[in-house]
Amino acid sequence: MNQPAIHIENLSIGYASRHGVKEVATGISADIFGGELTCLLGANGVGKSTLLRTLSAFQPKLSGRILIKGKEIDEYADKELARMLSVVLTERTDVRNLSVFELVGLGRSPYTGFWGTLTREDREVVDRSLALVGTSHLAGRMVDTLSDGERQKVMIAKALAQETPVIYLDEPTAFLDFPSKVEMMQLLHHLSRTTGKTIFLSTHDLELALQIADKLWLMDKAEGVRIGTPEDLALDGSLPRFFTRRGVVFERESGLFRVAHTCTRQVKLTGESTRCAMVRKALLRNGIDACPEAESACRIDAGSETFVLYDPSGTPHECPTIASLLERIVGLEINK
Repeated sequence: MNQPAIHIENLSIGYASRHGVKEVATGISADIFGGELTCLLGANGVGKSTLLRTLSAFQPKLSGRILIKGKEIDEYADKELARMLSVVLTERTDVRNLSVFELVGLGRSPYTGFWGTLTREDREVVDRSLALVGTSHLAGRMVDTLSDGERQKVMIAKALAQETPVIYLDEPTAFLDFPSKVEMMQLLHHLSRTTGKTIFLSTHDLELALQIADKLWLMDKAEGVRIGTPEDLALDGSLPRFFTRRGVVFERESGLFRVAHTCTRQVKLTGESTRCAMVRKALLRNGIDACPEAESACRIDAGSETFVLYDPSGTPHECPTIASLLERIVGLEINK
């Protein structure tokens, strides 16, 4: 049986405040396995950063146990822990006069001693780490010339160069555009599979986590922490309870969240499936529910060449685009 890289038992987390110790979450028990991408999700202020900092040993736990590779986290010396955990933070690093290779080489500090001199073996580790994230071509670039996406990949390469079994990341997609967010999440999932490492990250990118993560941790002040695959959490109702808000609905068939539209009218819609889907999407945005079963005074045929709107009198109106269809249908008395 696969042994967990991290075992958490009855963990309570919190921090010191003016009024004493503020408890954020309690009774957390879970296992985190190697070769998996685990995403921590929750609203702002729920305690995700506190949990991540506690798991990283940046701040002490209030009670409970955190075992890494079977050993209590408090029993590790700093240098030992640096060979167990690596952390990639969300803040933009302000690094100047340092090349990409040199920055990634800093990940070897737990092994290089006081002077930080890289041996041939260390340099090979740096080269492999850069290759794993697809940034070998950036090795000679200065860090302050990189884009946000390039810089984040380089920081992940630095964590890989540290050669730890566990990597924590805090909001790794925070400053990226959407295609780069997708690429980053896919990269982390690929790394978890190919390296066997435990990769645990916090994120606000709910839709990407639902599609890419192996496990989710749903953190909520009222319900605590729920853990499982995205599919199991969808089936047991955890996802709808944690994330459904006004204007958002959980679609059980796809396991994803959608914008909730309020519809006051219906129209009958038939035709080619992809074109129907696009018409339905546009009409929903305008408060009109379109489906083949609708009983309405007019109908739409989303054929292969044009969109045809049949008004209440049965007169056809050809519309070359969905925009022109919307112009015609708005204001029509489409229901009986």
